[in-house]
Amino acid sequence: MLPREELLNSVENRDCIARVIDQAEQAIKTWEVTYTDFLSPPELAEAQRIFNRLTEVQLVTGGGYPQAERQRIAIARSELPLDDSSVAVEAIDISGNFLFDTATHRDFLGSMLGTGIVREKTGDIIVLGERGAHAVVVPELVEFLEMSLTQVRSVPVKTKRIELSELKIRPPKKKEMTTVEASMRLDAVASAGFGMSRSKMVSLIDGGDVRVNWKDISQASYQVKSGDLIAIRGKGRLEVGEVAVTKKERYRVQLTRYQ
Repeated sequence: MLPREELLNSVENRDCIARVIDQAEQAIKTWEVTYTDFLSPPELAEAQRIFNRLTEVQLVTGGGYPQAERQRIAIARSELPLDDSSVAVEAIDISGNFLFDTATHRDFLGSMLGTGIVREKTGDIIVLGERGAHAVVVPELVEFLEMSLTQVRSVPVKTKRIELSELKIRPPKKKEMTTVEASMRLDAVASAGFGMSRSKMVSLIDGGDVRVNWKDISQASYQVKSGDLIAIRGKGRLEVGEVAVTKKERYRVQLTRYQ
């Protein structure tokens, strides 16, 4: 079987990765595709990093649409066919009149969890303003939620299954820019990309609000590189693109910010 302790060595999300390993071992043993629950971006990134070492199994991820943050993993033996369509997810529409009682992402999630389901069975929730929300869930919960999810805040709602193609996705706002910095320090590059002062960025890093490639980074002096993804809680993401050294030995950095 898989080298469990070696794979779990130094991982941050140990319980989650242990469950993914369980699913992988089941896939090897049964010759069938197995599925994880929905994983958060840090968990997903760590699972992909761990499983890239292995040749026995393959995996694909999916959360209902390309930009989904929370995704499931489908795992199969390397010999079996596996593609994006192998990931089992469904979409639901939660409709009601929220004109006079606006509901947030937290409200919709709270009402879903209030029916008795657990967070790991739900993917992204897309709030549609006064009309309600769309949500991605595991297939086995659709019928249950259609019967059980009848109210969000004070608003009566009707819950029904919809096609994934009907999800109302708003593409992230994208802004490309170039900055020239004396170093590739995290605080320097991120403050330029997010348009805030260096001291404010240092404060966010010290406060644990900044991640690089979904790993918590608490050192402002951390060196970023081309291909890194910097995320700040509540402020979006910043992708580090091409890096070139100028004649004055400074760094010209291409950045793409997503909001």
